[in-house]
Amino acid sequence: MLMPTSKEDIRRKYGITEEDFDVIEALALRPTCEHCNKQLPPKSLEARICSFECTFCANCVENVLGNVCPNCGGGFVPRPIRPERNWRKGNYLGSFPARTAVKYKPVDPLTHGKFSAEIRVIPPQAR
Repeated sequence: MLMPTSKEDIRRKYGITEEDFDVIEALALRPTCEHCNKQLPPKSLEARICSFECTFCANCVENVLGNVCPNCGGGFVPRPIRPERNWRKGNYLGSFPARTAVKYKPVDPLTHGKFSAEIRVIPPQAR
């Protein structure tokens, strides 16, 4: 069976409305760093995410991971901050709350060092 490849295919296959799909697409805003479990509330300026939304704190990204995601090999960027106030059409933290489930998977520095050795010299935009 073929996997759906477009937003429209996914909506049709699972019977999801356009509005419900927007909720699924919203960033999860995970509550903690996957490595050190530091709290990263929705308005944290320390949260970093990769393109798959793996979430780590700035300290771990810089000092443990060397800007290489241990799950995909991509780089990290600051996580956007979702508005707390409803400025427009319900697109705010009250309608799209941050996740509460913690994803705590400490990274083994030796294993990550071997994995990331040749990746970290490549700029994230060229990986």
